[in-house]
Amino acid sequence: MNIKQEFVVARPTNVVWDFFQDVPDVAQCLPGANLTGQGEDGSYEGNLSVKLGPMSAAFEGNCVVIPDQAALSATIEGKGVDKKGGSRGQVKVVYTITAEGTGSKVLVDADVTLSGPAAQFGRTGLINEMSKRLIGEFVDCLEAKLGATSAEEADSIRAGEVRGISLFFSSLWNWFKRLFSNGER
Repeated sequence: MNIKQEFVVARPTNVVWDFFQDVPDVAQCLPGANLTGQGEDGSYEGNLSVKLGPMSAAFEGNCVVIPDQAALSATIEGKGVDKKGGSRGQVKVVYTITAEGTGSKVLVDADVTLSGPAAQFGRTGLINEMSKRLIGEFVDCLEAKLGATSAEEADSIRAGEVRGISLFFSSLWNWFKRLFSNGER
C-alpha cells in the first residue's frame, strides 16, 4: 500500500534537514518507535509498537537511511517482524524537504507491505487515516524539539504513546465521513 502525506514545519529548510539527519531525535518523535542501536554498517535497529483496535503488534527490525543532501531528500528502507503475532512488515519511505514561505514543506511517500494478521488493516483506508494522525503527532514533537531552549529540554521531548483504541475509532470515524462525503458528490 502507498501512503502519501505532507506537512509544513515553521522552520527554514536547512534547520529541518539537519533535524532529519539526527535519526535518534527523529525516532523520539515517531509514536510507538524506539531506537535500540546502530549496526556497524550504519543501519539502525529498533522496534515499533502499533495498536490497531483490538490488535497490537511489536515489530523488531532495522532500517537504512540514504540521504541526498543536494536534493534535500532521503530514502529509508526498513523491515521488521512481530515475533509474538506473526506479522511482518517492509517499508520504503522517500521524503523531500522544500521551501514553503519562511518554513519548510515535507513530502512523505511510503510504500508499506504487511503480511500476517497486521495485513488485514492494510486493506482499508484506515491506515491512511491513522498515518495522518500519527504524522500530526510527529510534527508536534518535531516543532517542540526545534523550539526547545536547551539541548536537555529538546532531549526530554518525545512523542506520546500510540493510543490504539482512540486512534483506531477516531480514524475509523474520519474514514467513514470521507467515504460518505465523497459518495454524496
